[in-house]
Amino acid sequence: MAPATEIDSKMGDMMPDIPTEFQGIKTNEKADEAFRIYTSTDSPSRVVEHYTDMRRFQTVDFYKKMEEKYDFSDGKYRRKMTILEAFSELENYVDASDPDLDLPNLLHLLQTAEGIRRGGHPDWLQLTGLLHDMGKIMFLWGTGEDGQDGYSPNGKQWALGGDTFVVGCEIPDDAVVFPEFNKLNPDMSDSRYNTKYGIYEEHCGLDKLMFAWGHDEYMYRMLVANDCKIPQAGLDMIRYHSAYPMHDKGAYKHLLRAEDEDRLTWVRLFNRYDLYTKDEDNDLRESIEDLLPYYQGLLEKYGLSGKLKW
Repeated sequence: MAPATEIDSKMGDMMPDIPTEFQGIKTNEKADEAFRIYTSTDSPSRVVEHYTDMRRFQTVDFYKKMEEKYDFSDGKYRRKMTILEAFSELENYVDASDPDLDLPNLLHLLQTAEGIRRGGHPDWLQLTGLLHDMGKIMFLWGTGEDGQDGYSPNGKQWALGGDTFVVGCEIPDDAVVFPEFNKLNPDMSDSRYNTKYGIYEEHCGLDKLMFAWGHDEYMYRMLVANDCKIPQAGLDMIRYHSAYPMHDKGAYKHLLRAEDEDRLTWVRLFNRYDLYTKDEDNDLRESIEDLLPYYQGLLEKYGLSGKLKW
């Protein structure tokens, strides 16, 4: 796989202007503080187990192992299929790490995309909403041992979903959920990785960082490998939307450049739709066949029609 800086240079579209009307987005009456409850006593046991495993197994070595497994360089891929075929594969996938939604993942993607669409935002942003979690398709080639068993909601999914943190440096206790699990990570006993900067240089920049491997990084790389035309802002949303310690809690500022802040603003705004459109009363199951033709047109517009490399 090409280094991150080479990947990014291929997708260097200018950033669109950041909208200002994203705040307060919601499709239900659930209070903000009722979302993302992560405590050992209040979270479902499957969520606690997920984050225990994630903290224990997400290391620098694991990242490199997954980077090699899901390599797209030199024309490599695991399977060719259309986006709609990938949707079909994802129909029965339920995210074991999410305490806010028990609907299949495809329905969450449609909820996000339709929320953005109803808000009158650009079509590329709507498409980003539809695609942002599709990297969980890795479960087709994954195993429980590698945290990618998506065939059961009780399967090991710690390398498919969940909040991501930077590997290769100290895990910030004040920014991650379940900080009590940080001590389980073997890299935190390794002097190369357990300091404030770890393997990174000060203000090295967002794209130099390695995050716990999951659907975000895979889907970003998949879209780049298929030469999609989604603007860089949309690609950033896909790549970093699970990095809550960074975009929600403000961690890793010592590793970021000044220009990274505008990029993260897009991610924060997108996450209003990602999080606050999760609504089991907003079940779009009966509308799927009516909605897909519209999004098929967007896939064609942004270079993602036909058989793609996965």
